Amino acid sequence: MTSTDIPIGLEPLFRKSPLSEPWEPLYAKKTDKAVIIGLRLAKPHTNGRGLIHGGLITALADNAMGYSCAQATGWTISFVTVSLSVDFVGSAEIGQWCSIESDVIKTGKTICFAQCLVKADDAVIARASGTFRVVPKKG
Repeated sequence: MTSTDIPIGLEPLFRKSPLSEPWEPLYAKKTDKAVIIGLRLAKPHTNGRGLIHGGLITALADNAMGYSCAQATGWTISFVTVSLSVDFVGSAEIGQWCSIESDVIKTGKTICFAQCLVKADDAVIARASGTFRVVPKKG
């Protein structure tokens, strides 16, 4: 895989936000119960030392887990983040493929629990867990 290749099965991220707009292009893949987010790391994703920024990791982990809770419930429910915990266990550099791979632990009537691994070229660089509250969808 070259530094510009996108893994098979990923498409442009289906939901845009003002926060993540400067980080485009972002990609996603929906599975039966989760949403995987991926991106090719570039300068806008880095800190002053040229390594992936922890804020990027945190924001994309939050997005991936929240989207995964929605995916697991058939997109019939909306969620907001109640708590988020991230452990940084490695780093990544410009040119690496970064993927955020979520797993929904449990969904309920009022809350959803999820976790994810953040990988750079398949090496784990962070793990996160989140708790998401059900909110009514606006008509």
